[in-house]
Amino acid sequence: MHLGQQNPVVDGLSLKELGVLVEIELRRKGLPFLKYVEYRIVSKCFQIPVQRRYSDFEVFHGLLLQKFIYRMVPPLPPKRILKGVLNSLSDREFNDSRRRGLQRFMALVIRHPVLAGDELVNIFLSASSAEVQNMLRDAYKKTGDEFLTSQMALHGKVYLPEDIQTQAAANREVIANIHSSFNKLRDVAECMAQRSWENSTDLLMFGKDLSELGSDTSDLPMNATMSKVWKTQRKSLVELSGEFGLLADKAAHQGSREEDEVVEKLNLLLEQLQSYRDLCDRHDSGVLLEHQRAFEKRSGPVATHLKYQNSIEQPESRLSQQENTIITMEMRSYFSLLCLHQETQLVFTYLPLVTSILGTFVHSQIQGHKEVCF
Repeated sequence: MHLGQQNPVVDGLSLKELGVLVEIELRRKGLPFLKYVEYRIVSKCFQIPVQRRYSDFEVFHGLLLQKFIYRMVPPLPPKRILKGVLNSLSDREFNDSRRRGLQRFMALVIRHPVLAGDELVNIFLSASSAEVQNMLRDAYKKTGDEFLTSQMALHGKVYLPEDIQTQAAANREVIANIHSSFNKLRDVAECMAQRSWENSTDLLMFGKDLSELGSDTSDLPMNATMSKVWKTQRKSLVELSGEFGLLADKAAHQGSREEDEVVEKLNLLLEQLQSYRDLCDRHDSGVLLEHQRAFEKRSGPVATHLKYQNSIEQPESRLSQQENTIITMEMRSYFSLLCLHQETQLVFTYLPLVTSILGTFVHSQIQGHKEVCF
């Protein structure tokens, strides 16, 4: 069973609706204080919940990079740093942040027109927990990288525009500027969402203090002229504390809405753009050299045998082998450019989502102010 190619634009969808849901399940193994996190993944395609650890994601991500070195492979969220230093509250926050990052990673993978239908993705979303890493490695060993199986690999040059190098440089600069601008937008949106949460906390504490003040039953001195008035005021304070509790709930809802509908989608776009920049860096830093090294390592005993054969072969045969190697590297170069060209088009396909996100942001602000007023 394979995931079909899908329209990558996620306009109007939440990340939970993108075909995969990542949930946290805290597991304990061995001694009580030794615990690790598992992620429950449910995909619309397979509809079979599977359990994955972060190490499974690492293997999956690494193999995607090896197989699709010419494609955008989204980044993984980071591993824990300073393990054991974080307190329980920040530990929960870190786990939730990483869960969100893994959800974005899976969302981008299954929306990619090429990655989505690959056997690695199908194995990751359906295989048993115990066998998933071995199955992923075996699947990659059987096929190798995308160049070895793609029908376009032999004719990459035909599909490329004549000014591909100029286009690639211009597109890279434009996308780098967009990435920088989106980073600023995301940072502002994050600050606004954080302020909504802080406002909720302040309102809640203010209401709690009012409630404690209004609930104070200590008697005033008999000669206090305002004793009767103060008793009436205390009742009003308790009633007002309930109103502040409602305002706190609305502010928390506002913060949650801004995080889920604005910040998370901007993060999704940013990680897409970052994966494009990573792809450009791989292209510039010499992916062909890496492939050549991988080929030599993979050859193993065969390479040693060929060295011996070279000493007795005719010059014409050695020249033919060199020409074949050059032709293969040239085809890889054109295929790399073709993939880069396709990935650039995919990035621009995602960009209209910005209009929807900003529209949601405006609507969220309007809705939040209305809720406070009424």
